[in-house]
Amino acid sequence: MKPLIVIPAYNEALNIEKTIKDLTENTNYDYIIINDCSKDETKEICEKNHYHMISLPINYGLTSAIQLGMKYAYQHGYDIVIQFDGDGQHQAKYLKNLVKEIEDGNCNIAIGSRFVTEKKPKSMRMLGNTLINLAIKITTGKTIKDTTSGMRAFDKKAIWEFNRNASLTPEPDTLVYMLKKGLKIKEIQVEIKDREFGESYLNPLKSAEYMINMFFSIIFIRAITRKNK
Repeated sequence: MKPLIVIPAYNEALNIEKTIKDLTENTNYDYIIINDCSKDETKEICEKNHYHMISLPINYGLTSAIQLGMKYAYQHGYDIVIQFDGDGQHQAKYLKNLVKEIEDGNCNIAIGSRFVTEKKPKSMRMLGNTLINLAIKITTGKTIKDTTSGMRAFDKKAIWEFNRNASLTPEPDTLVYMLKKGLKIKEIQVEIKDREFGESYLNPLKSAEYMINMFFSIIFIRAITRKNK
C-alpha cells in the first residue's frame, strides 16, 4: 500500500524541521505539509529545505488543511493517509504500526492512542475527553479511549468518505460518522511528547467550548448517520 503523511502546520517555524527529520529518518512514506497561511517563517523554512508543501493563501483552519490533504491523496492514488501534527509532539516511529493494522485488514482507521495500556490522567481536559468517549459509546456502542488523538491513519474507504462529504473534520464526531458508515476503528498505543515550542490554540475556555460542541455534534448530528448500502 502507498501511504501519504499529511502534516497540517500553522506557525510551526520552530518545530517543522525537527518533525520532517523525524519522519524521513523513521519512515519511507511520502509526506505533504499543508501550510495554513502561517504568520511566522514556516513557509520560508519549508521552501529553503525543499519540503513538499501546499501553502494556503488564507488561514482556513485545521479542518480545511486535512480536507485538502485528503483530496490530494485521493487524486494522487494514495491508499492510506496519516494525519501527523507539525508541532513535534507525535513520533514517527509509531507510524508503521498504524499502517500495518490497515494493511493487515484489521481496521479502516488506526488511531495512535495514549490510553490503550496507559491510564488517563486526571484533569479538566481529560474530563472533557471522557465525556466525548461516553457520547461515542452511547451513539455507536463502541469504546474509543483516545478520541482527541491527532495521530490517525485512514484507509481508502475513509479517504473516499472525506472526499464525498465536505462536512467531515479531523475531530471525534467524524469517528462516529465513520463507525455509523460501517468502518472499523482500532487504537494502537503510542507516546505523545510535550510541545517543545509554541502554544496550543486550545486555551481552557476554548477547550471547554470545543468539548461541548463535540458532545452535541456527536449526539444530535453524527448519531443519525446511516450506513452505506
